Amino acid sequence: MAGIPVITVDGPSGSGKGTLAQRIAETLGWHFLDSGAIYRVLGLMVERAGISGEKIDKISEMAANMPLAFDRGKVLLDGEDVSELIRTETIGNQASKVAAIPQVREALLAWQRKYAKAPGLVADGRDMGTVVFPQAEVKIFLTASAEERAQRRYKQLKEKGLGVNLARLTDEIRERDERDSKRAVAPLVASNSAYQLDSTAMTIDEVFQRAMHKIRASLSDLRP
Repeated sequence: MAGIPVITVDGPSGSGKGTLAQRIAETLGWHFLDSGAIYRVLGLMVERAGISGEKIDKISEMAANMPLAFDRGKVLLDGEDVSELIRTETIGNQASKVAAIPQVREALLAWQRKYAKAPGLVADGRDMGTVVFPQAEVKIFLTASAEERAQRRYKQLKEKGLGVNLARLTDEIRERDERDSKRAVAPLVASNSAYQLDSTAMTIDEVFQRAMHKIRASLSDLRP
């Protein structure tokens, strides 16, 4: 990892950080790490196995031995494409719960750091700039109001033909924010050196342009 530039994009669910991070990576020609997918896959495995949250040793063992692979934009669990399945609210909430287990985060820390490869890495998550890559050259913290994030998620789910209740979705997002920001290990907080962006009233293009301006200013040797 030494000598390899890293850009982190952290923030709560629905802020647009995944879309932003992937677009930055494509623009720069760098590798992209969706750390949230790792925890969501683990959440899916726990859900399928019917394991309770108290069985920390079992969940940590699963985390250390996940048959997980990323292939051309797809998330594969033991060869099964679970890209869409892990994006449901049920699995998202399960992921948030397992992510609060210190032993799980420790098991996945080295796994994530291995993604820092030349020419560079753009990492998307909740603790990329504070825990996983604290020495990152550029740290971005992207947020938006809970109401706006719920509206975005509501629209996505409706477009997929899924039934969803906006009020319940808003409550779930608030609950997850509360859990993620107050957990004892790697809470969802902005790094002191992070460039903070509120995307509530911004388009993805506006967010992208502001982020790239910051990146160009910070990494003057890059010419994306």
